[in-house]
Amino acid sequence: MHKFKVGQRVKFSAAHVERGATGLYKVVAQLPDERGEQQYRIESVDRTRLRVAQESQLSSAGPL
Repeated sequence: MHKFKVGQRVKFSAAHVERGATGLYKVVAQLPDERGEQQYRIESVDRTRLRVAQESQLSSAGPL
């Protein structure tokens, strides 16, 4: 079961990503789990980045 809903604002953070990629994003799709962890397609709030993130890389950032 997914923790985050489509449209929800989240904070993305990960140890091995390019500089500037962490920060505020919006969930645009829930994806099937991979290796036992839920995945999401997320889009940066400034709409310059679109990526796939694991649920463990996300935390709630409140409503849009």
